[in-house]
Amino acid sequence: MAKGLAIVGYGKMGRLIESLAPQHGFEVRLRLDVADNPGGTGITAEKFRGVDVAIEFSSPATAAENVRRLAALKINTVVGATGWYDELPSVRAAVESSGAGVVYGPNFSVGVNLFMQVVAEAARRFALHADYHAWGWEMHHAQKKDAPSGTLLKLAERMRASGYNRPMDLSSSRVGSVPGTHEIGFDSPADTITLRHTARSREGFAHGALRAARWVIGKKGLYEFHEILGELG
Repeated sequence: MAKGLAIVGYGKMGRLIESLAPQHGFEVRLRLDVADNPGGTGITAEKFRGVDVAIEFSSPATAAENVRRLAALKINTVVGATGWYDELPSVRAAVESSGAGVVYGPNFSVGVNLFMQVVAEAARRFALHADYHAWGWEMHHAQKKDAPSGTLLKLAERMRASGYNRPMDLSSSRVGSVPGTHEIGFDSPADTITLRHTARSREGFAHGALRAARWVIGKKGLYEFHEILGELG
């Protein structure tokens, strides 16, 4: 029997998730767009009857409040929106006190998360050689609101955690309909090494979010997507 899915934030990603949901055993039972959910007021127990899990793809300004309200209803949630991580402590507190389960991440592409592992290992090795300096660059579609992207910020965080503590220059481009490109480079007087991930479409992000939604049903606690990557069916 199909699981009930709610989509909170019904833009391009929300519509793509709806089109792919049946492939993952979901039936979309609720869609909340900006007009349906001002200030999170559309997230009510009545509307979420029959919903097993929600996928939140709204905006940096609304995501954290949406997740807090979903947690209060004990609706397990996957959060694909980025740009709200300064509110992570209050979201964590809400999730833990409610007993809900939430998976969040700057990017739900399996390939991007594997790319992060490669970059972290490269950073660990280049950290031992002081003549190499790093940069990060990303390019997304013109409608993306946050810059640098959450993914590029996470890449830089993973590099620092791997021991690369020298300055890194981070930059962004916003143009056209680009689904997403991320590049990390290391440069020395002798040579340049470049690592790049290029998304061909948004489908990789949507499939990853739907796989995470299947996983989080019945779970409790707050998880980053990369933490559960090895457990996805």
